[in-house]
Amino acid sequence: MSAFINEHRNRTTADGLKWGVEPICAVLPIAPSTYYAAKTRTPSRRDVRDAWLTGEIRRVHAANYGVYGAPKVWRQLNREGISVARCSVERLMRQEEGLRRGVVRGYKSITTPAVKGPDSRPDLVDRDFSATRPNQLWVADLTYVRTMSGFVYVALLIDMFSRTIVGWQVSRSLHADLALDAFEQAIWRRDERLEGLVHHSDRGSPVHRDPLRRAARRSRRCRLGRHYG
Repeated sequence: MSAFINEHRNRTTADGLKWGVEPICAVLPIAPSTYYAAKTRTPSRRDVRDAWLTGEIRRVHAANYGVYGAPKVWRQLNREGISVARCSVERLMRQEEGLRRGVVRGYKSITTPAVKGPDSRPDLVDRDFSATRPNQLWVADLTYVRTMSGFVYVALLIDMFSRTIVGWQVSRSLHADLALDAFEQAIWRRDERLEGLVHHSDRGSPVHRDPLRRAARRSRRCRLGRHYG
């Protein structure tokens, strides 16, 4: 309440009258003597430490691009030898403007939607992900990676013989062309050595949509399989 009174005590009305301390205290449940006592009171040890800790919290928060929440700020302070309770860091970060409480992680992306009904694609792998030569088995996956500006989707194709990424693509949105671009990049890189290639991905994955099937037919040497089960 003292902060509120300090902020508004010098405000003036439309008639040019200043609010003052007493009129504000008459409305608020606080006596003027209590306000004046609080202004002249020596800061307590807790207030002094809180002010110092707030500065340290701001330093750690700014040094980590403003994305650290209370748990990470608390760990970093203790790593630096500043003994402080986690609840104290949480309290001070709630009180201070401009201190975000970490990256919001409420959004969960689904990269492999479930497919209803039977799957007509044969299981060409049967849970055996070994390969005896290059370009015998490519395994595709689609995931998302968090970055400082949000998250991006990443489509990958891995040659199971050498565990080499033979094709990849990144996008801000999930669409069939994402997997298709990664697939065509892999074909372009190894087009001369694709006889008998098996392409394997999750059941229900967007990489099995029609554009990818058309690309496989164009290559004439690649068979599309599905995930077991």
